[in-house]
Amino acid sequence: MSESLRRHSDYGQVGLDEADLSRDPVEQFLEWLRDAESAEVFEPNAMVLSTVAADGAPSSRTVLLRAAEPSGFEFVTTLSSRKGTELQARPAVSLLFPWYALRRQVIVLGDAHPITAEESDTYWVDRPRGSQISAWASEQSRPIASRAELERRVAALEERFADGAVPRPSAWGAVRVVPRSIEFWQGRSSRLHDRLRFERADAASPWSVQRYQP
Repeated sequence: MSESLRRHSDYGQVGLDEADLSRDPVEQFLEWLRDAESAEVFEPNAMVLSTVAADGAPSSRTVLLRAAEPSGFEFVTTLSSRKGTELQARPAVSLLFPWYALRRQVIVLGDAHPITAEESDTYWVDRPRGSQISAWASEQSRPIASRAELERRVAALEERFADGAVPRPSAWGAVRVVPRSIEFWQGRSSRLHDRLRFERADAASPWSVQRYQP
């Protein structure tokens, strides 16, 4: 058995009290994100996105957060991919930010919806050219015969768009998750972790805070 499977790490005495929280959970999230950036956590904006297929089967993958605003949490994707089609059919999703080095995590539950073409265009023009080419080359979530085939597509697209800007594919766009709950988790000794969750009935309702048992 691997040694890590038997190890029980002590998470320390740094706690999270209700008095520590901002009144706005998005502001609290941004404060913790800045802490992760200051601690040089690798890809501090990385989050595990979980979706549910039409048959009820869950799936998860890591994506990058691109914005956190009062209106919601935004990321970009190929809307024809597995996650894209699942969230359009069943918009309820989970976002998990695993900041292990800080003994912290944030869990967001909410509903995901594609946003406007104009907003997606703004994200697109900020992407590195190589990432734009890759978005055209990859039919995300679909099988491919080999890595070489993918690289041939990239080379062909680099030649196709050599003389100008790379346009945004129609299937590529930004998604906004409107949160219903945002939980802040702080690891503590003896697994007596702190869990404080902001909750609301809908986007027009005020937030309330509830402590949950670890």
